[in-house]
Amino acid sequence: MAQKINLLLNKKQIILLGFLLMVTLFMGCTVSVIDSNVEIANRRWTYRNHISTPFEIKDNAKAYNVYFKLRHTADYKYSNIFILAHFKDGKKMITRRYQYKLAKNDGEWLGSGSGNVFSYTLPMLTNYHFPRNGKFEVEIEQNMRDNPLLEVSDVGLLIEEAK
Repeated sequence: MAQKINLLLNKKQIILLGFLLMVTLFMGCTVSVIDSNVEIANRRWTYRNHISTPFEIKDNAKAYNVYFKLRHTADYKYSNIFILAHFKDGKKMITRRYQYKLAKNDGEWLGSGSGNVFSYTLPMLTNYHFPRNGKFEVEIEQNMRDNPLLEVSDVGLLIEEAK
């Protein structure tokens, strides 16, 4: 009888532990407004190929983080990247230039690697409050000397509520 009680307690403990784990995972998730990736044709990113991402902000009282997403191959020949980000709110446009370091001084890539491809999620705006609710757009263009910029496979944008 004592063995059956122990088994029941163990099953209840396992179910409770599973429930607590699920609640923890659910509470730890951030809410993404947008998570986009655009494939760059033939891994050749030209000046004219602006990556445009429209999105909508429904609660401008909240703070948001805006990230630039990049994927490149191991054959990308630079240790950094310059981009121009055009922030549009329908009435006006603000352009900012960003430089991101992609490799250590010894040439080791800083991004997470999967085979021959390296991925980055790089901060653009942190704890940012949009000026109003509504539709916005961020347009990203490469701002390097090379045109086309070779071995860039994907570019995107991630906007999520700040924690």
